[in-house]
Amino acid sequence: MPWINHCWHVPLYVSARGLSTSLIPHASGSFEIEFNFVEHRLEIRKIDGKKASFTLESMSVADFYGKTFDRVKQLNLEIEIYSLPVEIPDPIMPFPENNQQAPYDAEAVHQFWKALTHAQRIFTQFRSNFMGKVSPVHFFWGAFDLAVSRFSGRTAPKHLGGVPNCPDLVMEESYSHELSSAGFWPGTGFGEAAFYSYAYPEPEGYQDSVIKPQDAFYNEELGEYLLPYQAVMNASNPDEILLDFLQTTYEATAVNGKWDREALEK
Repeated sequence: MPWINHCWHVPLYVSARGLSTSLIPHASGSFEIEFNFVEHRLEIRKIDGKKASFTLESMSVADFYGKTFDRVKQLNLEIEIYSLPVEIPDPIMPFPENNQQAPYDAEAVHQFWKALTHAQRIFTQFRSNFMGKVSPVHFFWGAFDLAVSRFSGRTAPKHLGGVPNCPDLVMEESYSHELSSAGFWPGTGFGEAAFYSYAYPEPEGYQDSVIKPQDAFYNEELGEYLLPYQAVMNASNPDEILLDFLQTTYEATAVNGKWDREALEK
């Protein structure tokens, strides 16, 4: 993929079947890789109609890596990837050498995907009300979160980096401009499923803002506002309280950071 600012060329996207790379340009014909969480298959499709797939089931990382690249070669696609885990404190080893068996719970994965479809729906609605630069709604496999980010248009202080097994230049480029970012963790980050929102850089007064709904709170360790997923699930109107959370945490950034809201908002 061509490099897109803030590393936007690498995430996955919620699809009607699971998670997809979207269409990747390639000299031998553009292609797409999709995790199908309905039929539980990894599917690789080219624009010339050729395709290859295999069943998603319990296996080692090495087996998954091997099966993926076997199918890629069947389609005459020459591609390379960085074969070490990133954003993980203690990566086991390169993918082709990791023979530890990993479980695959098809029902849990299916429910996870269904949750992503609802979060994607609300994030897309929230995204539509912003006239300034805003990211797609995309899934970052490193932190394992669905995210959407709004930008003020101003440059930000240089990020200090320090993300495990991730070059500092990646974080420096990703956080090169002021932003308000929100997303959904299925369990990563907070330790339980939750929605999150943070500002970079965090403006003075941000932590003292009035945030809706009442179940939302600021987590000092993470430096983010959190809204437990269970609180959204238990609400009489889940869409409304999630939109409230997204809007009030964004306003905490925009108001305290003195963004030009008249120019940026619809």
